Formats: sequence, C-alpha cells, structure tokens
Amino acid sequence: MSEDILRMRGITKRFPGVLALSGVALGVKRATIHALVGENGAGKSTLMKILSGVYAYGDFDGEIEFDGEPAQFKNIRDSEAAGVVIIHQELALVGELSIAENIFLGNERKRGGVISWDRTNTEAARLMQKVGLHDNPATLVEKIGVGKQQLVEIAKALSKDVKLLILDEPTAALNDSDSENLLELLRQLREEGVTSIIISHKLGEVLSVADRITVLRDGQSIETMETDAGAVTEDRLIKSMVGRDLEHLYPPHEPKIGKVFFEVNDWTVYHPEQRDRVIVNKASLNVARGEIVGLAGLMGAGRTEFAMSVFGRSWGSNITGEATMDGKRLHARNVPEAIEAGLAYATEDRKHYGLHLDYDLRENFTLPGLDRLSTRGVVDQDKVNAVSERLRVEFGVKAPSVYSLAGNLSGGNQQKVVLGKWVFTEPELLILDEPTRGIDVGAKYEIYELIHKLVDQGKGVLMISSELPELLGMCDRIYAMSAGHITGQVDRANATQEELMRLMTLETASGGEEQRQ
Repeated sequence: MSEDILRMRGITKRFPGVLALSGVALGVKRATIHALVGENGAGKSTLMKILSGVYAYGDFDGEIEFDGEPAQFKNIRDSEAAGVVIIHQELALVGELSIAENIFLGNERKRGGVISWDRTNTEAARLMQKVGLHDNPATLVEKIGVGKQQLVEIAKALSKDVKLLILDEPTAALNDSDSENLLELLRQLREEGVTSIIISHKLGEVLSVADRITVLRDGQSIETMETDAGAVTEDRLIKSMVGRDLEHLYPPHEPKIGKVFFEVNDWTVYHPEQRDRVIVNKASLNVARGEIVGLAGLMGAGRTEFAMSVFGRSWGSNITGEATMDGKRLHARNVPEAIEAGLAYATEDRKHYGLHLDYDLRENFTLPGLDRLSTRGVVDQDKVNAVSERLRVEFGVKAPSVYSLAGNLSGGNQQKVVLGKWVFTEPELLILDEPTRGIDVGAKYEIYELIHKLVDQGKGVLMISSELPELLGMCDRIYAMSAGHITGQVDRANATQEELMRLMTLETASGGEEQRQ
C-alpha cells in the first residue's frame, strides 16, 4: 500500500480570463493531517473542488491518483463513493430540517425502504457526541448558531465511509473552545486512520495540528514543509505565502483620539422569537472620535445581536435603553434611519448579508447610498461608475473592472467591497463584525490599514472579533461581553489575552476600568 493516499500532478484550471491553477502538485500521506495555506485567490479551494468532483474530470488538466487508483471524479457522488468528503466554507445545511435529518440527508437510515427515525436519531446522537455537539438531534438547524452548524457538517461527513476528509476554513466561525475540540477530533480521526486536508488562515492552528503544510501562491504550489522538525514558524509560513516578510502583523499606528461622540446605555434586547429570553442585558459602552474600540466575547455572548440591534433594530425585540450621537438621542427605528443617522454595520457573514454576489461592484458599492446618486428617483449611471471606480482604487480591490461580479472575488477583496460600500454612506460610526474572518494575512494587513485610515479621518470604529490577538493588535480599548452583559473593559496598555478571557467568562458585570467620560 502506497504511503501517499493522494497524488495530484500538473493540475491546471482556467476560468474565463483567469488562470486559477498552473501545474500544481500535491502529495498527501495516509493517516495524516495535511494543511493547505495561501493568500485568498491562491487557488486552495479551487484545488480541493477539483479533488472532490465539484469541478468534473475533463474540466481541468492534470492527473489525480487516490488510494492507489486513477481518480476521474465527474461529480461529488463519485468522490464520496471513493471516500473523499469535502466540507465547504459555505455550509450546505437545510435550516428547516433537524440536526439528525441534515446529518443523513441523501444518506437516509432506512428499514424496509422506510426511514427509521429511531435509527436516525440514535446514530445522529452518536456522531454528535463524537464532534462535541450536545443538542437534541431533533433540534432544527436554523435554531442553532453557525458554530454548531459547522459541527453538524463534520458529523454529516463522518456518517459516510470517509477516507479523506477535506475541511475548508472549518474553524472560521468557531470560538477558541470549539476550535480546539474540532482540532482534537481531527487528531482522533488520524489515529483511526482517516486522512484530513485542512484549509485555514489561522496559522497557529495549522502549526498545532498539521503533519505537513503545502503553500500555494498565485495558483502554483510553492513548497511542502514537514512540521515534526519544529523548524516551521508562522513567520516562515507568511513569507512563503506572500513572497515577502511582513515585519508586523498589525500596521503601526499612532491614534489621535478625540471626544466621546457615541454612547449606548442600559441597552437590553430580547430574542425575536423567544420573547421572554434576554440576549443583551443592560449593556453600556462608548466610542470616541478617532478611536478603535473592541468588543470581545465567546460564542453566544451577544456581541452580534448587540451590534445588529443598535443598527436600526435589525435584530431582536422589546429593545430598551438609550443610544446617543454627539449628545443627541438616536431614533433609528430601521436600517435606512440608522444609515441616515451616521451608523454603518459590516456583517460577519459577507457572502449572505454583506454582498449581492451576483451583482457587479458598481451595484454593491453604491446600493446603500443610491439616493446620493439620484435625481428625482432616477439613478445617474455616470456618477455610479465614477464613484465605484474611485472606491475600487481607494480600497485596493483587485478586479478587472467595476463590472466584475462580487461573487468572483477572493474573500479579502469581497471584504474591501463591504467596507467601501459603507464608507460611501459617510458614517460617523462603523461597526465591524469579524472584519477579517476567512481572510489571509496579506489581505488582513490591508484591511487593518483601511481601518486606520478611517479613524484618522475622525470616524469611530467598534470592532467585534473572535481573535483576541487581533483585538489586542488593533484596538485602543476593549470591552468584554459574557452572557449578554458587558463585564468590563481594558485599555490597550493593560490588555492581555488572559485578562480578556477572564472578563469573557464572567457571568455578571465587573468593575474593570471606569468608562471614558
């Protein structure tokens, strides 16, 4: 039996006007964890879509050998029949079905040709236990968070006779605890003989779990490194990924902090369906001009719910409390009124809520502020083109033209479009929810520079992130949130991961430092 379970040679894939992969080679050893890293647009996901049959045999050049046999997968069913299962970054679950139904969707558990619900729920519970998901198998998927939905996808993959498990950014939506549980699960599967390929931008996680790491850059395989020697570091990976050294993960910045201009006091939000369930409980915070304020918290802490409820009450029910801008009370009853008041909210889920992927850049850039480009209800297309081109250049969006579809851009460039469209509305406060999720280190640096540029113009930024090093590297102050409460705050000089984690796990508010008045 060959030591390599997978060999890919000379893989070349073209899209109209784009050479996505050029002669890529990849060898993966049996019963190992193999990481695939590279900047957005490097070709990682494209390569795995070829391997899993998403891009059919014949639509690309090159050879694939899997488990000692030539692989000519024409679709996903072919690859799964051979033992290759892929979990995409965009989860493929049906919200209206239960966890158990999703796990066995297309692979139903039957007796006598009829679905056996006892068997379905029993086997689902066993798989859920294996991935650390402790909900009732009958729970609807739409009722659980995105982190738990990721675990459902893992359980779904394990329900099949998997030999090679491909995971595309599996921890992007998970908190630290759930991420570590998933990585431990991959280690356990490795002991059971299952091979995994993991695509991730979280280089610390990659180094902690991978046996080998292959770097892709600009559609080419650059090198494959063994991690057992201990010579592979994050800096070493970054240099290989971007082709240059990054002296700092975070750009140097000298803040010019002015007066507090935005305040929220005693903000309370109830669940929109479970009307007696408090999600945000008397939260208070403030932001000064020129300041980047962080909001830290574990999954379920209420960070996103807080942000969305402030942004035109776009989430929640029975919202009480007071929000003020420059001392005047905000009466933003909906999103248009929030935008008019000077608020902007860049969602954590850019593909579903941040962009229209089948619209071009012009439409995405200008949609929130079309009234600025209209006369008597008629949109001036010349102005749309001019504004869009200015934003494309200003935000460094790598696209052939403003007529390019947003869905064809890399994750980093999509995020730049999200920022650009909200900056076009000229907000005073920009709320950024996981602004660098699923983005490579090079694109992150560019996003950070754009954030610095905004606050240097006197804007305020409220930044939500699950990556504590990111908050520590970017924010002037950081609030911590736990179980709907603001449990404390620390300034940049005194902030540590340990102190933030302590505040993030408190159940009631802490004294912490006094809020800036």
